Amino acid sequence: MNRRNFLTGAATGATAAVALSGASAQERAPSDGGPDAQTPRIVTLRINGQPYELAIDQRTSLLDTLRDHLRLTGTKKGCDHGQCGACTVHIDGQRQLSCMTFAVMAEGHEITTIEGLAPATGDLHPMQQAFIDNDAFQCGYCTPGQIMSAVGCVKEGHAGSEPEIREYMSGNLCRCAAYPNIVAAVVQARDAMKEG
Repeated sequence: MNRRNFLTGAATGATAAVALSGASAQERAPSDGGPDAQTPRIVTLRINGQPYELAIDQRTSLLDTLRDHLRLTGTKKGCDHGQCGACTVHIDGQRQLSCMTFAVMAEGHEITTIEGLAPATGDLHPMQQAFIDNDAFQCGYCTPGQIMSAVGCVKEGHAGSEPEIREYMSGNLCRCAAYPNIVAAVVQARDAMKEG
């Protein structure tokens, strides 16, 4: 047996497996005529104070809805597995990973992205200003998620000390390793947010 024959045989076996699994899936499929996950569903999402009505696949993540359907590209796609924090948004004031949240789950809730964090006056949010003041980014890709998570960290009362900040910000990864400056930014913004 040579490699070509082995691969040809493996491909034939894989095709047969796909055909068998497809048949068994059809046999198990419900025949009640109800909607399936691929059928677009009309959802109304309230994002940064604005309502948006969309027809989306029910399996679409909130991250993909924000970026691909609404062009709110401040929220970044890093790992798409809930491990890097680049996609952090706020839902009803709580930080959430938008890559791990179906958009349909966010219907009826208030969603805030990095684009909606600053007040309408045009001033930066204290956390955004603190990141600039402390040079708390390098490439900037993770920065929107870092800022959204940092605001949540302060509001949740987990910014009492630098070790506590590091612990509660540990879900947000920075490949440039700007962590000391990020912690300094959170400390600065914590005090400004208390005053404001």
